[in-house]
Amino acid sequence: MPDAATKALDTADMRRLRAQARKRYLHDSYVLWKRNPITVTGTLIIVFLVLVALFAPWLATHDPYDQILAQRLMPPSWDNLFGTDNLGRDIYSRVVHGARLTLMIAVLVAAISAPIGLLVGVLSGYLGGIVDEVLMRLSDIFLAFPKLILAIAFAAALGTGLENAIIAISIANWPGYARLVRAETLAIRNSDYIQAIQVLGASRTRIMLQHITPMCLSTLIVRVSLDMGAIILIAAGLGFLGLGAQPPSPEWGLMVSDGRNYLVDQWWVSTLPGFAILIVVLGFNLVGDGLRDILDPHQRQS
Repeated sequence: MPDAATKALDTADMRRLRAQARKRYLHDSYVLWKRNPITVTGTLIIVFLVLVALFAPWLATHDPYDQILAQRLMPPSWDNLFGTDNLGRDIYSRVVHGARLTLMIAVLVAAISAPIGLLVGVLSGYLGGIVDEVLMRLSDIFLAFPKLILAIAFAAALGTGLENAIIAISIANWPGYARLVRAETLAIRNSDYIQAIQVLGASRTRIMLQHITPMCLSTLIVRVSLDMGAIILIAAGLGFLGLGAQPPSPEWGLMVSDGRNYLVDQWWVSTLPGFAILIVVLGFNLVGDGLRDILDPHQRQS
């Protein structure tokens, strides 16, 4: 009985220590976040984007698909805050609803490409040998082309449409994550911590899933947050070329494309959706820089 009681007490102490460490980690992260005004600004931009996407039906002043040809190419006014496009649709309402598409594309591409890159990187870095050679040469083939060009090629092969555009961007996006995770895995694999676990008899699968993968997550999260802006730009580029979202979808890249013929006289048709892309991409880049500082152990020691 004393042994069982001691064991239970040790378990309770470990849980308490883990809870205290978790609380301290969150507090230090908040302090580092609050200390950097650029990170705060980026966070506010992303929070604003999420709120606009959630409350788009209530924030929009018009139906984003409603065409009023008698009011086409009207300049910004109280009735149409951002003016109207070449079909008389309210640009402000379309920009607001387009926030949903932009956020959905960024989240889905990250949710598809990041786990693939994580899996490939951990397998390649830990197993090594022929597995490493095959996976890394495959990623080198993808990395030999710019992401936008590769996404255009896959989107053209898969066909037009938002779903195919998401798949195309995901295919073009995973090799960078795989390379990053592989480098992190190589550094972790030879550490005394992993070697001790191997001596204790842990299997390869357990080491990769329970020990190496969690240690690679912080670096991957930073890279994904930095890539969110690039994902949005690529999606907008595909929409501009007609390979992404299709009319009458209120996708920002497609809206910029719709107004390119009226850019000189009716500048608001393309410029205002372009500004929306600019602000959101800037917000994600600022948040990515902030996360890099927050998750950097050297910043926590300073």
